[in-house]
Amino acid sequence: MTSHPTWADPGHAERYLVRVRAARERLLAEQADPRGEQQKVLADLLAHNADTEFGRAHGFGSIRTMDEFRRAVPLQDFDAHAAHIERMAAGETNVLTADDPVVYFTSSGSTGAHKKIPVTRRFMRTTFFPFYYAAWAPLIEHFPDVMARPDAVLNLKHDPLAAPPRTEDGHPHVGASQVDFGTAFGEPLAAELGTAAPWAELPVDVRPDDHLEKTYLRLRLAVQSDVRCVIGINPAMIAALPHQLNLWWPRIVKEVHDGTLGGLPHGTPDPGRAAELSRLAEYFGTVRPAHVWPRMRALFCWTTGVASLYLPALREEFGAGVAALPAPVAASEGPTGVPFDRHGSAGSLVLSACVYEFADADTDLTPDTPTLQPHELEEGHDYHVIFSHVGGFYRYAVGDVVRVVDRVNGVPRVEYAGRNRLSDRTGERLREAHVIRAVRTALDGAGLRLRNISCRVAAENGQAARYTFAVAPHSTWDTTEATRFAVDVDAALSLQSADYARARTGGKLAAPETVLVEETAFQHDWHASVSGGIRPTQVKDRLFRQDPSQWERLTAAGRPVRREQASRT
Repeated sequence: MTSHPTWADPGHAERYLVRVRAARERLLAEQADPRGEQQKVLADLLAHNADTEFGRAHGFGSIRTMDEFRRAVPLQDFDAHAAHIERMAAGETNVLTADDPVVYFTSSGSTGAHKKIPVTRRFMRTTFFPFYYAAWAPLIEHFPDVMARPDAVLNLKHDPLAAPPRTEDGHPHVGASQVDFGTAFGEPLAAELGTAAPWAELPVDVRPDDHLEKTYLRLRLAVQSDVRCVIGINPAMIAALPHQLNLWWPRIVKEVHDGTLGGLPHGTPDPGRAAELSRLAEYFGTVRPAHVWPRMRALFCWTTGVASLYLPALREEFGAGVAALPAPVAASEGPTGVPFDRHGSAGSLVLSACVYEFADADTDLTPDTPTLQPHELEEGHDYHVIFSHVGGFYRYAVGDVVRVVDRVNGVPRVEYAGRNRLSDRTGERLREAHVIRAVRTALDGAGLRLRNISCRVAAENGQAARYTFAVAPHSTWDTTEATRFAVDVDAALSLQSADYARARTGGKLAAPETVLVEETAFQHDWHASVSGGIRPTQVKDRLFRQDPSQWERLTAAGRPVRREQASRT
């Protein structure tokens, strides 16, 4: 959110570019001494917060080394921090941090809970802003036309609130994209691309929780602009856009023709643009973003996880040659990696942001789980992420798993590999990364593409449990393809996970099956969640869906059309 829509001001784009480049160059320069930078972060957070309640209880004042820090502070999840945070939100000071929070970020919704993430000025200056600015460098350097006009970017996650919810002590409790960084932290340059577009702050009244109507109104306005980039961060928001164009197309065209917005007069009637839009539908039948915005250049979002399976096909909806640039590997609580180039999935550790620790992803985290430092990581391995920073999170297991792709200047480059939750009905201990890699192997082996996928494990009629994969195919899959997909996923999962292989050979798990649903099933499910009051940024791709009602809604929304069971020969 921004009350300073400065993107239209002369010279703003140039000043922004200078700031972004400076942040990236600073982070790159830190790679000359990775261990030294990590020690600096540790020393700073210990010194700054030594006299807090948490610091005194854990002896921050006498800690000097990483080994001493690990001995003094156990590994902790959010629940271990929550009681302290609630006291801070109620007005207590000097609990986790020496400086008081200015706002509280809400979580992005992966766990279904709206966590309170305390955000202090020191955290923003030392941890957040450097990686936040640097993250935009690949986009604006390689696609500078996205800065040409305020309406060149459709920022789907920008959702300002006139009256944000507040904590007990009166501080805003909002998403990071809803914070006015200029007012709250003196950083007007931090306003994102697209936040000064005509649709950024809607000119008509709409209920704050009517997220679908807000989405429609922004799309209605955007079809009259030459959009070059879509920012979603959460790729499910971008995946929903082609469906929304067709769902709302008649209403959009009529409002453009009449000069209305949400049924109210707005601007000047534009029958010429309305006629052009009508011809697109008549000619193509299915309207795609590439038809509406023929000079689209880039999508900016997470490119790994489930999205890695559908992004290749989704990019085609936006135009030939459209780039998908990865958003940072980060959570509301802090950053892990930021891309400095156009690598399709990975970013380098942000050495001056947090003290990073990692644990093998196949282990169950406990307070005393042994951890590795960045220089000890191995390429091609998956790890739990644990970080500590000056903003009040200490040896915090954020719940994300990352994969080390390679090293640049000796610093690991990591990509998001999924949440650390396990699907474990019979001891198979499947992680999201196991399933995504197995699905990718099956798709590549048969030359298949999909629009989205989820799975669940259940037992029916007293039979052995089995995994069922709900697949929205990209174009029709025939019976042979659906059957082969289940067989190939089964084989690939056995290679990914020895525990899964044992469960299959021991008869604890039956062969998986494929349920083909309509191509728009996941979009219908997304809309149902948003209609229920969940902010679009929080409705993410969910690979594991064990809730029977959610599974029924997903499969019913798209009408299951075929069920094929794998068999082993």
